[in-house]
Amino acid sequence: MFVHNVFFWLKDKENEEARKTLHEGIKSLEAIESIKSVYIGTPASTRRPVIDASYDFAEILIFDDEAGHDIYQVHPLHKKFVEDYAHLWEKVLIYDVEA
Repeated sequence: MFVHNVFFWLKDKENEEARKTLHEGIKSLEAIESIKSVYIGTPASTRRPVIDASYDFAEILIFDDEAGHDIYQVHPLHKKFVEDYAHLWEKVLIYDVEA
């Protein structure tokens, strides 16, 4: 299993339209065939010193393997997502995990 964890920080955290637009953009990635499971959310209410809740959205994508992830990276929907929505975020951080 290959787990692709993506965290997004909005440029304008107070802009609800930007928040809604980015969420819709992230959801559009669900149509990529090599993805086995998708989880999209916002920071949980848990607060402890080891928790970073500064991000605005998290997207967790599960693939069968790294080859599935590689297909996702060059997929036209993924490329379109980056092209159409990158102006909304100030930072993206990714953690890839093999399980």
